[in-house]
Amino acid sequence: MVVEAAGGWLSGSLALLADAGHMLTDVGALGLSLLTASIARRPADDRKTYGYLRWEILAALVNGAALIGISVWVVVEAIHRLGQTRHVEAGLLLGVAAAGAVVNVISLRLLHGAHNHSLNTRGAYLHIMGDLLGSLAALAAGGVIALTGWTPIDPILSVLLAILILASAWRLVRESTDILLEAVPRSVSMNDVQRCMLAVDGVRAVHDLHVWTVTSGVIAMSGHAVVPTLASHPGVLEGIRRQMGTLGIGHVTIQLEVGDGCEPVETSTGTHVHGPHADGERPRSH
Repeated sequence: MVVEAAGGWLSGSLALLADAGHMLTDVGALGLSLLTASIARRPADDRKTYGYLRWEILAALVNGAALIGISVWVVVEAIHRLGQTRHVEAGLLLGVAAAGAVVNVISLRLLHGAHNHSLNTRGAYLHIMGDLLGSLAALAAGGVIALTGWTPIDPILSVLLAILILASAWRLVRESTDILLEAVPRSVSMNDVQRCMLAVDGVRAVHDLHVWTVTSGVIAMSGHAVVPTLASHPGVLEGIRRQMGTLGIGHVTIQLEVGDGCEPVETSTGTHVHGPHADGERPRSH
């Protein structure tokens, strides 16, 4: 990243600077992840009952906002450069871009195979793949300038790299905002949560359901389950926890309520959830 930034500045190539900005997304993401992973290890206390897990999300939001700013700057600078003639050192551009491409190929080689077994490694693999595409774009710009002297290719390709940065940044901002707003994770369906709870023997109806993400990989839920009697509640609670585990929900808080479950109950999402015999079926024995 540092070599490309210096090379872009010295050669006058916006494509190299844009690729350095794209690599900054990776450096920033990894650096913030490392820092927040350290902070997140701090234990919970009576003021922060979830501990410091959401530092990771705050860092991702800041990182994404900064990257959007970088993307906008590259596009504005590219438009500005299209309106004027600017000298670009094609030889230096080609040399630095080639060096960047070699480094990215080596990195991909090191991660090849392992990226199929870990989502974290796969994310790094895809980031480096994007960096390689950026280096190849800078190489293409250098080649065109060296052969034809047509310098507008440099800002044109830099806009394409800015779009790559913007896509990563938007994904970071969207996912971190959803978590901070305690939205239902994209991997979880509320209908599946309701269905799995109603599948537990003894549960007649469910309502007031909430599913949210505490931090990456930590999904929590809370809700009320209507049962005919509290006599067998340990079995009901264990059954609900087991069902939620199949959906990837590890932190489960359930309040049991006694009722017949014959009437539909409105949930927090605005849908109506019926008990298993609300459509005329006979209630289960207990």
